[in-house]
Formats: sequence, structure tokens, C-alpha cells
Amino acid sequence: MAYPKDITVDFQSPYNAPKGVDNSDQYPESLVRYFLKHYTKTKDRIFDPFLGFGTTAFVAEDMRREPYGIEADRSRFEWAAGQLTHWNNIMYGDSGKASSYNHFPKMDFCITSPPYMPRNHKWNPLYNGDPKYAGYDAYLKRMGVVFQHVKNIMKRNALVIVQADNLEGRQFTPLVRDLSNVIGKHLRPEGEIIVRWKNSRPDYPYTHALIFKNIL
Repeated sequence: MAYPKDITVDFQSPYNAPKGVDNSDQYPESLVRYFLKHYTKTKDRIFDPFLGFGTTAFVAEDMRREPYGIEADRSRFEWAAGQLTHWNNIMYGDSGKASSYNHFPKMDFCITSPPYMPRNHKWNPLYNGDPKYAGYDAYLKRMGVVFQHVKNIMKRNALVIVQADNLEGRQFTPLVRDLSNVIGKHLRPEGEIIVRWKNSRPDYPYTHALIFKNIL
């Protein structure tokens, strides 16, 4: 399958979050909507291992797909579950154990925006800052475990889309490259789409959509 090298979509602030909370790490629903429109069909099962406030799930429901997902933050999980029609398809838990949960059938498509971590930081978002798992290397190792489990619950030839950004700062973090390398050990890399934002803030003109396929 041929994929475009770049696309342009509207940057829309996420609407599915409780008032007064920081939802700056949510990706715009327009990104999810683009990929579901072009690479899925009605009634497909859509999986997000980092569900957050449920952007993927809300868009999937709106487009007559069936959402599934996992969220490790209890408050985010409870909020999303309270708003979704398919609330029983999502669970509070560890996405690094996804294929051990009997809750999930085989999935048709996966799209997600994982937690980011700068390589000079110690606080590992995949372990909620547990000092036993501090550091960027532990973060990447666990990310590999997560996508090994994602692979196990995807149908053969199913696509997995991962949104990622390189991180500027005191020390540059090539997160797009590093995630591509670690996920590519379990899922076949298929391509990368530069997603250019229309009407976004000036300091965030584009993002990356990494495309993988589950080749068994």
C-alpha cells in the first residue's frame, strides 16, 4: 500500500476532557479521524493502548467503529469510561500486559499517541516515575514490551499508527527515530507521514505519524 509523504489536517483542541484539567498531551481528534476514514471501515475494532481521555475511542464511536483501549491513569480512565457508549471495551491497567487480558478480541487497527520522555530526564512516565525504572533506556525498553503485546492482539496485516514528536530542550531527543527503532523490532515499519497542522500554534507546525504492520 502506498502512503502519502505528508498530509494537512486542522489542528483542533481536544474536546473530550473534564474542565480544568491539563489535556495538553492529547492529540487532536482530526488526526484520528483522518486515519480512520482512510484505513478502516464501519464496525472495525479500533485499539489504543494509551487511551488517555479517550480521543481515539470517541472518534471511533462517532465514525461507527468499535473502540477498545487501556489507560493506566485511573482518573483519565474513569472519566473516559463515563462518557463512552462502549465503556466496557476499555480498561484500567498496564498496556505492557495487553495480550494477557482476556478482555480483548483481535483488533483491526491501532492508533495511539504514547507518553513522551526526554532522554535527559529520570522520571519514566510508563512507570509513573518509579525510581527503580528511571531513565530513557528503561522507557524505550518498556515501550518495546508494550508494542510486543499490541502485536499479539492485532489481526494479521493490521496497521498500527503511532504519533510521535522529537523533543527540543536542553538536550535534543530523537524520539521519532527511537520509537521507530524499538517498535520496529515487533511490527514491520511501513512508512512515515508528516502531518502538517492547519491553524495550529506557531511553535507546533507538524507532527509525525509512524506506520507499522503486523506481519505474523
